[in-house]
Amino acid sequence: MRLPRRPRLLLPVAIALVAIVALFFLFSGIYTDYLWFDSTGFTSVFSGVVLTQIVLFLVGAVLMVGIAGGNMLLAFKTRPMFGPAMFGGGSGADRYRMALDPHRKLIFIVGMGLLAIFSGSSFAGQWKTWLQFVNGAPFGKTDEMFQYDISFFMFDYPFIRMVLNFLFTAVIISIVLAAITHYLYGGFRLQSPGVHASRAARVHLSVLLGIFVLLKAVAYFMDRFGLVFSDRGFVHGASYTDVNAVLPAKTILAIIALICAALFFAGVFRPGGMLPGVSFGLLVLSAILIGGVYPALVEQFQVKPNQQGKEAPYIQRNIQATREAYNVHRTEVETYNAQADPAKVQANGDTSVSGVRLLDPALVSSTYEQTQRIRGFYSFADPLDVDRYPDSSGKMIDHIVGVRELTGPPVDQNNWINRALVYTHGYGFVAAPGNQVDSSGLPAYDAKDMPVVGPLVTSTGLKESRIYFGESDTSASEYVIAGGNPNNPQELDYPETGGTGQKNTTYTGATGVPVGSFFNRLLYAAKYGEANIVLSGDVNENSKILYVRNPRDRVQKVAPFLTLDANPYPAIIDGRVQWIVDGYTTSNDYPYAQSESLGEMTRDTSTDRRVIAQQPIDHINYIRNSVKATVDAYDGTVKLYAWDNNDPVLKTWSNAFPGTIRPASEMSKQLRQHVRYPEDLFKVQRYTLSRYHITNPAAFYSGQDFWNVPGDPTQGDKNIKQPPYYLTTTMPGGTPTFSLTTTFVPRQGPNLAAFMAVDSSDGPEYGRMRILRMPSSSPIPGPGQAQNAFQSRFAGELNLLGVGASSVRYGNLLTLPYAGGLVYIEPVYIQVAAGGGQEPYPILQRVLVSFGSKIGVARTLEEALQEVFGGEQQQEQTQPNDQQQEQAGQESQSSTALNSAIANAKKAYSDAQKALQASPPDWDAYGDAQKRLEEALQALEGTNAQQPQASPSPSPSASPTASPAASPSATPTGSPPASPTATPTGSPTGNTS
Repeated sequence: MRLPRRPRLLLPVAIALVAIVALFFLFSGIYTDYLWFDSTGFTSVFSGVVLTQIVLFLVGAVLMVGIAGGNMLLAFKTRPMFGPAMFGGGSGADRYRMALDPHRKLIFIVGMGLLAIFSGSSFAGQWKTWLQFVNGAPFGKTDEMFQYDISFFMFDYPFIRMVLNFLFTAVIISIVLAAITHYLYGGFRLQSPGVHASRAARVHLSVLLGIFVLLKAVAYFMDRFGLVFSDRGFVHGASYTDVNAVLPAKTILAIIALICAALFFAGVFRPGGMLPGVSFGLLVLSAILIGGVYPALVEQFQVKPNQQGKEAPYIQRNIQATREAYNVHRTEVETYNAQADPAKVQANGDTSVSGVRLLDPALVSSTYEQTQRIRGFYSFADPLDVDRYPDSSGKMIDHIVGVRELTGPPVDQNNWINRALVYTHGYGFVAAPGNQVDSSGLPAYDAKDMPVVGPLVTSTGLKESRIYFGESDTSASEYVIAGGNPNNPQELDYPETGGTGQKNTTYTGATGVPVGSFFNRLLYAAKYGEANIVLSGDVNENSKILYVRNPRDRVQKVAPFLTLDANPYPAIIDGRVQWIVDGYTTSNDYPYAQSESLGEMTRDTSTDRRVIAQQPIDHINYIRNSVKATVDAYDGTVKLYAWDNNDPVLKTWSNAFPGTIRPASEMSKQLRQHVRYPEDLFKVQRYTLSRYHITNPAAFYSGQDFWNVPGDPTQGDKNIKQPPYYLTTTMPGGTPTFSLTTTFVPRQGPNLAAFMAVDSSDGPEYGRMRILRMPSSSPIPGPGQAQNAFQSRFAGELNLLGVGASSVRYGNLLTLPYAGGLVYIEPVYIQVAAGGGQEPYPILQRVLVSFGSKIGVARTLEEALQEVFGGEQQQEQTQPNDQQQEQAGQESQSSTALNSAIANAKKAYSDAQKALQASPPDWDAYGDAQKRLEEALQALEGTNAQQPQASPSPSPSASPTASPAASPSATPTGSPPASPTATPTGSPTGNTS
């Protein structure tokens, strides 16, 4: 039945319209990508990648269609002249042929089109392999086995394998399509007593099978080089069996495959299936016996009975290659005869920990949030970052830094205009010295508020603190349109303090895609599915659309050949807030090096809490921190600096994209001051050094001295690794240096095995990695033991701090060399809820110190150190019987006073909390409660002083330095604040959430 004329005309029109719309959306995606790269100045990357992908797509598609389609056409052209009946009778193929033959051209075109798309896309996806092959830089170092330059295995071998895989796929598809075509058109028949084939079909398939076996011979030969990545032995890399059995077997198999290919080609001239059958049987039998059975026998009867001796030279190769591939071969390991008894050291002359960072960036994020957020539509990153800035004397001090980013408009105002045009950016840089707090235990901010004020602002010359590009942009709008009308600005800059008004601004940055033209607006309306981009009258010739605003995503887009560190950090550089992102060149093709999952090596508390990005689970066996990238927080300008000029992989990518990566000499002095050793690289290296600190093959094989990264003691889960910590530390014989540190414990046992630190400050010592190996004669407590000792020794006092609505939070447990030993320092926070619907946040109230078996707790680090090294330590002693009765009497007399003091303290604390939670807060009642609480605590302290010091059992009286300021009364505010941004407790000029 024929369709009516009108529907027959409408159908092609509808198809054409659908095709046009689809092509428009495809074009909008590609062209807007080009516009984005053009606005950032990285069009060379866009054009380089796109052109490479297009060429590879065409090459892959043409080759696949040419090989597979050509063989299919050849099979059709050589079909029997007399049709299927030449073998006598019909077959089941006749029905299929009769059904398909009228549409064979359409089927062929569609089939080849699909094959071209899939093969071309697969080939184009290998653009990195191609660019590395054509631009590969030499390593200047050869492998131990073949004496080839390392670049052959890193750049050439992957490309050769890619081509072989493509050819194998093309030949297999050709064999299948040719066989189907011959079968359909009578080239051969599956009849009893066997297969009856025409000469053309036999010749055609014999040649294809011969080519396949010839490729197999080449693959066998190339497999020899792949043995440097073998995982057959005790470690990765060619093992004894690989070198002495598999290597000669691959050579023999390559020769046999050549012979088999010749036999298949001989089948062209000799009729019958004997030669192909013999060659196929020989190939399979030799692959099983020579390629499988022989290596298995060598492994079972030669290697396993004496694996240590047989594998020793190959383990040595693996150790050397792994240490070089992960850049830990220059690590300095030294025995550190750490003292465990504080009585045997002179701590009063060691000032190396006097300025140690006490603020934990993972905990005080919520403190920053509640005291410096100002409005509920701002937020800070979790965790905050550690950087360093000079104090008033010019000395560099560890700082906890963050930027006030925008999370989006309030819920009841969440419309397109507010999301895209008004709430466009965050505002402000907030920082506090890591080694001090104010009288209430809050961070002593030296950059805060809106607009940003503080001594750090003056010393760094901060001029631009608007945050259009930040880490939290994924939770806000995917894009914003800024810079519309400079004469009538409508972008919220920051809310006016103490009022309901707001300061507005207009974006004037260099980057961003102009959307003044109707065409660009139409493209982005299609890209984001938002008609308002076209219809809104607030979008004009001055408007720019900003997107890909996360600094890590931004760098990844302009440098797709890099693997990026999971934790970018902000810094004030040349008067502007800049994000610093560390870029790595990685590979899994370094010969003999141990291959591990990047995600597993970098896993710790931060990644398990998902507060920073998780690295992919892809395996790598080579890594370098080759690039330092910066992203301007105001206009998104991206700059890439070559940090490791000796990295051949970076040289390769620099050859592929010339001019993209700037020389490190262009980095400003201020930028270099804020460069730090990257976390993820350090995690990978500590994971590697937990085993590869051992360089002797016999000791490595036994594994008795392998280490583990300890579990995070503050999390209570041994399976979650303790993260590394940035802090200023002093290694033996050195000076205080900003470092990234970690600890190791033995595979079996909780004691400390080693302490590792890497110099993280720019300079000649940058990247110097040192490991202090602990002596086995005098066990040093590990982090878990130190944490347990803290919690059990001072459980009474710390629990008293957490009465009422408060709770105790333990900060990062820091380990540092000190006074000839290792000291543990841990801040203790009291997390309080200040009322007014605000979330609880921690304030620093105690510092715990442990050295060997001695522990101190105090309000300040100096006082805690004095307890351990200078004050009288509680000693367990045996008292005469006549003194025990006197002690019992004293305990009985003081018990009533102690209980009364505790009850008074709790009552006063409860009254203070009620005063804070009132709306508005009752500051008079709060001050009265504070006064009563101080009096109660003074009475408690006096009662504690009268308690006999019988044993070191935990009790509220364990610390002789307990003071009113360190008591549960030390609430987050202490007294009505002078600044409206100093506390979120709802003071008369306080903040709103």
